Amino acid sequence: MGTRRIVIMGAAGRDFHNFNVVFRDNEAYDVVAFTATQIPGIEGRRYPAELAGRCYPEGIPIVPEAELPELVRNHDVDAVVFAYSDVSHQHVMERAATVAAAGADFWLLGPKATELVSSVPVVAVCAVRTGCGKSQTTRKVAQLLEDSGKRVAIVRHPMPYGDLAAQAVQRFADYGDLDAARCTIEEREEYEPHLDRGNVVYAGVDYEAILRRAEQEADVILWDGGNNDMPFYRPDVHITVVDPLRLGHEATYWPGSVNARVADVLVINKLDSASMEQVTELRDALYKLNPGALVIEAASPITVDDPEVIRGKQVLVVEDGPTVTHGQMPYGAGMVAARRLGATPVDPRPYACGSLAEVFSSYPHLGPVLPAMGYGEQQIKELQETISRVPCEALVVGTPIDLRRLLDANLAATRTRYELQEIGSPTLKDALASVL
Repeated sequence: MGTRRIVIMGAAGRDFHNFNVVFRDNEAYDVVAFTATQIPGIEGRRYPAELAGRCYPEGIPIVPEAELPELVRNHDVDAVVFAYSDVSHQHVMERAATVAAAGADFWLLGPKATELVSSVPVVAVCAVRTGCGKSQTTRKVAQLLEDSGKRVAIVRHPMPYGDLAAQAVQRFADYGDLDAARCTIEEREEYEPHLDRGNVVYAGVDYEAILRRAEQEADVILWDGGNNDMPFYRPDVHITVVDPLRLGHEATYWPGSVNARVADVLVINKLDSASMEQVTELRDALYKLNPGALVIEAASPITVDDPEVIRGKQVLVVEDGPTVTHGQMPYGAGMVAARRLGATPVDPRPYACGSLAEVFSSYPHLGPVLPAMGYGEQQIKELQETISRVPCEALVVGTPIDLRRLLDANLAATRTRYELQEIGSPTLKDALASVL
């Protein structure tokens, strides 16, 4: 058939990985461009020649997804590879229709083509949606592995929002490493809780090179998934976290519905928030999707560092950005804590500036909370400015990190925290028996 011309649709993560493992140095294909969405400001760059391989001495352009139909037609593209996560099946098929109408095939690459094999055991923690509770589950798994005497290297799903060549392989052992890499708020939210526990975190762009380096210092690789994406490494134990507050999403969101079907272990989280009816309905749905999986039930109880700071006050609630934007949750842990303490949330929407105003427009499901968006220095400044405009008495920090270290809120503030609490049996320790 000759060389096939390809476009890869992505959001600066799975798209680069798929390119690296399937298309790089593969003369059967010519990757014309990446398209970008979800993350502000990631288009307009190039996938650098240093990472693109010998077939792309000038690198590969990254263009907005809106240009896809024109790109397909103008470059006689044969196939478009869809490579980003946490979107509905409807969203995926709408893109498929757009691609087919422009004249190209539409591809979804699965685990066989994209999972790398490690020389040491791999435990993967994934989810059916953003905001299910992957982070606290990963922390719990890391603790269990370390308590058994295992050396653990945590490899986080990519978030390469800066200099891609410089971010090819990243290793973080302390906050100084985060500062040196000029990590965004989103990156810090994922890395800092692991660093606080003394764990080493790897991330970057080239996940084959990352894996080989991590293997040198680990008995077990712990894959910390992003959004609801599939793991990049073939897991020996595949754990998927599911959410009874979003019933039906386990079967209707890409590619979380794959994680639900292939998991060895399904963790039903948020039993402290969901009703018994929701949990029962989810259990029944999961049995139909994956009857052989071990099912664990858990809660994520919320604690507040200093409840008196917000009790009965007018407060601004700042929540984890991805959870309440494309994760489609109207609020998160911060709002739950505020309501329990009798605080009155002040709606930040009238005071949002710059890209924050655009976020509220793009995600109308949001409640009266402020997403902690910080994908670059300008957006962090806009977050700071928005916080300063909101007339309130205190700040509720519902993010996985303490934003007070990065922002000068000039307000009384307290932070919420949440850890995974298993309920009954089986437990994660039971699930990890083959690795432990």
